[in-house]
Amino acid sequence: MSQPIEIRNPRTGKYDYVIIPPPPKLLAQLCHRLRRAQKNWLQLGLEGRINALQQWKEAIIAGREKLTQALVADTGRLSISILEIDTFLSTIDRWCRLAPNLLKHTARETEVPFIQLQHTFVPYPLVGIISPWNFPLLLSTIDAIPALLAGCAVVIKPSEIAPRFTAPLLTALNAVPPLREVFTFIEGAGETGTQLIENVDVVCFTGTIETGRKVAQVAAKCFIPAFLELGGKDPAIVLESADLELTTSAILWGAVANTGQSCQSIERIYVAESIFEKFYHQLVTKAHRLKFAYPKPDSGDIGPIISEKQAEIIASHLQDAIEKGAIVHCGGKVEELGGGWWCRPTVLTEVNHSMLVMLEETFGPIMPVMPFKRVEEAVLLANDSFYGLSAAVFAQTEAEALEVARQIDAGAVSINDAALTAIMHEGEKNSFKYSGLGGSRMGAASLMRFLRKKAFLVKTKSIHDPWWFNTQFEEGNREQGTGNRE
Repeated sequence: MSQPIEIRNPRTGKYDYVIIPPPPKLLAQLCHRLRRAQKNWLQLGLEGRINALQQWKEAIIAGREKLTQALVADTGRLSISILEIDTFLSTIDRWCRLAPNLLKHTARETEVPFIQLQHTFVPYPLVGIISPWNFPLLLSTIDAIPALLAGCAVVIKPSEIAPRFTAPLLTALNAVPPLREVFTFIEGAGETGTQLIENVDVVCFTGTIETGRKVAQVAAKCFIPAFLELGGKDPAIVLESADLELTTSAILWGAVANTGQSCQSIERIYVAESIFEKFYHQLVTKAHRLKFAYPKPDSGDIGPIISEKQAEIIASHLQDAIEKGAIVHCGGKVEELGGGWWCRPTVLTEVNHSMLVMLEETFGPIMPVMPFKRVEEAVLLANDSFYGLSAAVFAQTEAEALEVARQIDAGAVSINDAALTAIMHEGEKNSFKYSGLGGSRMGAASLMRFLRKKAFLVKTKSIHDPWWFNTQFEEGNREQGTGNRE
């Protein structure tokens, strides 16, 4: 029997929840059952699948209070949890609206006059999703919704750090039998994730580069596709012409929203030397205004650090920077309050690329600010990373910002704002470098990843003289292997 895993509450530090991973044999049986049920789900048709997802959405809305409570227990924050649920519900509606046009079968004539090309889509029978703890609801379902509409069955293994939110979703699933047969959640840690990959037809993973490599290796061994959304160390470049009032507010939000626990968080800031001092003074002033959401989740703006391991990483990055000469203007340490770990918005100057805080993913509300003399220098610094998820550029004009943005090695660049991929999901993008692998999880391509395209080459009319060979061979042409055409 699998060993229970105790789950820590990020606000209290207490282990107040338990999950029990399924034994390998039981997990294999579950995946087999889901794969069998997928045939009926596909035959239900797109309209039937849309209706099922809408019924699930209504059941979730009816039990929304319990879902909110579970998310708050998972993450320790309230306002972001409310926003996360709202975004999730709107995602269901958006995909239900887009899917009918995306899943149309096509037929067209080809350059060969007697052959018509027809296409249809064949979904992967079973999609496995391994999701992270920072946005547990949204990042577990961002791939699941399009996969279900494509006709796949789906099984999700959420992070063992934040698994409580799944119980209300499973309760809501009980109200929708067709969906319940092809969609579920399982509990467990890394070992369960590995076993899941071995039993599915495609895997989606969101998390660190280190774990992403392991996922890719297991998927390759099983010869299945792996779609990986990995870490980020997103840079922001602030040109001399930028509106500092707008820029400092945008970067502060992009760096500390969800306590900086977002892969698209701004983690490095490069500012034109002529405005550097004015910029960081404004940033510090605004950062001071943000308060901890303590003792209650609605007491302030900054929630706890969800993962205890991440608190250790943040603390080590700060210590490394300070030991190497960084100056702390606000924040600067990980604090314990009521058993949870907290970090105030932190602005650092006198930083450089020898420091961990400029090289590795910090995943906290830390804002290291570094001046540059020339734009070329800023671009080189922004690209001096093995991450390439997203970035931001600020300038007076869109054209000036775009000229710089085109030189940055990142899949998405926000112009005169920060972390816009968090709220705008239509823009297809691919991760650069080690920040990911596989098709875009944004835009129409997100749904199409779960379909294999199948071609039918249809001969539309017979011709007297077939093109491939003439069945009437003349004796004189036997040595040449062809017959005369009449």
